[in-house]
Amino acid sequence: MYAPPGTRRPATAEAVAGVDAFVRDSLAIAGTELRKVSRDPTEVFTRSVQPVLWLLVFGEIFTRTRAIPTGELSYLAFMAPGVLAQSVLFTAIFYGIAVIWERDLGIVQKLLVSPAARGALVLGKAASAGVRALSQAVIVMALAFILGVPLRLGPASLAGLILAVIVGAALFSTFSLVVACVVKTRERFMGIGQLLTMPLFFASNAIYPLAMMPPWLRSIARINPLTYLVDALRALMVRGGVSTYGLLVDFAVLVATLVVLLIVASRLYPKIVI
Repeated sequence: MYAPPGTRRPATAEAVAGVDAFVRDSLAIAGTELRKVSRDPTEVFTRSVQPVLWLLVFGEIFTRTRAIPTGELSYLAFMAPGVLAQSVLFTAIFYGIAVIWERDLGIVQKLLVSPAARGALVLGKAASAGVRALSQAVIVMALAFILGVPLRLGPASLAGLILAVIVGAALFSTFSLVVACVVKTRERFMGIGQLLTMPLFFASNAIYPLAMMPPWLRSIARINPLTYLVDALRALMVRGGVSTYGLLVDFAVLVATLVVLLIVASRLYPKIVI
């Protein structure tokens, strides 16, 4: 409806326009980030080396030893979702260093003076990290299929797996951005990033069941978001795999953690230039 000059638009129309601008800005940032990857496709292959080694070496050896009880699943089938979650974590957790590079190149300063909301800038970067992680999912799924892991390939399972990978990668990339905004230097970030990845990985159910952990480690695993990502992937990816907590709880924890991190990162992002 036409509004005469000088009249104020209804609050609903302003809210819709604000949401539309937020979404468009987020998609623009995500598209910019993804175009960087398209210019350097070797990144996809270099990041696939680690999960390939875990499945081919670690997985095959421990499947033969049968040292870890995994119920009706073979150890390789039990481990494959954990390797995918590990790949998502290791890819996303160092995402923050790119922000430090952008700060040093003056790109962050240009983004901050744009009319885009700070939350849109952060959400766009998180979304691009989620999409980038899908290449790791394809590689791990293909290798698991070749190694004989019984995979769920139904549309619902694949859609759930894609959603879990995107949310998980967005979560850990946003966490990485928060760390980058706090430490502000590449040297400190690399040290802290390496310090965080291994505890997150080993204090989860990625390569052994929660039941095998001592009580203190099991308590840590229950507040570790990677545990819920692995739990969801195990139910969605492998035939015979089940979710310990339930898919609804897994996704609720992942989404809630992501929202909290997005809010924190949105407040800290401008401070990275200070």
